[in-house]
Amino acid sequence: MKVLLIDDEANQRNAVKQLLRSFCPLVQTIEEASGVKSGLQAIRDFQPDLVFLDVEMGDGTGFDLMREIRNPDFQVVFITAHNKYAITAFQYSAIDYLLKPVDPAELKRAVDRAAVHVKNSSLQEQLQVLMQQLSGIHNQDRKIVLKDIDNTYFIKVSDVLYCEAAGSYTRFYFTNQQPILVSRNLKEYEDVLEGLGFLRTHHSFLVNPEKIKLFDKTDGGMLILEGGLSIPVSQRKKDFVMQVLENR
Repeated sequence: MKVLLIDDEANQRNAVKQLLRSFCPLVQTIEEASGVKSGLQAIRDFQPDLVFLDVEMGDGTGFDLMREIRNPDFQVVFITAHNKYAITAFQYSAIDYLLKPVDPAELKRAVDRAAVHVKNSSLQEQLQVLMQQLSGIHNQDRKIVLKDIDNTYFIKVSDVLYCEAAGSYTRFYFTNQQPILVSRNLKEYEDVLEGLGFLRTHHSFLVNPEKIKLFDKTDGGMLILEGGLSIPVSQRKKDFVMQVLENR
């Protein structure tokens, strides 16, 4: 695998390069660039399989760089010290990111994931979802990117009925298609979707409030969704769920 490091801090590039050499045997060749302009040239000349891209650089941002590339044929992992909102944007788009200082185990996982998806041609669409989130657009057509072992899906958030924990995975259920099993845990999606009002009604369930038809308070409490689906409400979540629904 050919890797390109784009960061305006030489110390950061050197640190990541040493970690790649020590922990990532899939990486065969490493090149470097120090900013947006040099990074664009390096992408053209080196034709990397994977780009590690700093968010903030002296001559612009990693987002500026990606806007200049049509139909990228490589994988990208952003490296950021940004706030939760920026991280949520990465999670919405299923674009990988690493937090500074870079953890060796997280770095290796990012390289391994990129190797699996190295021929994935959906990066351009994922970047559109990322930019939409970063721009603060909030509407019913907002999309979230979900990946299973074979495919990348671009799903309208408004089509999600609920999410169910499946061990360290999450299964998404929809109004109009088959469920999708994603290799991230439910807590990660709670962090992503809580800003849109999704309710954690139970340790295993996260529910789209727009799909709730009624709250059946018998037998401990159940939410009835569109299509007659029943979702349990845990005892400790009952008062919170009732309060949210009453205030809608």
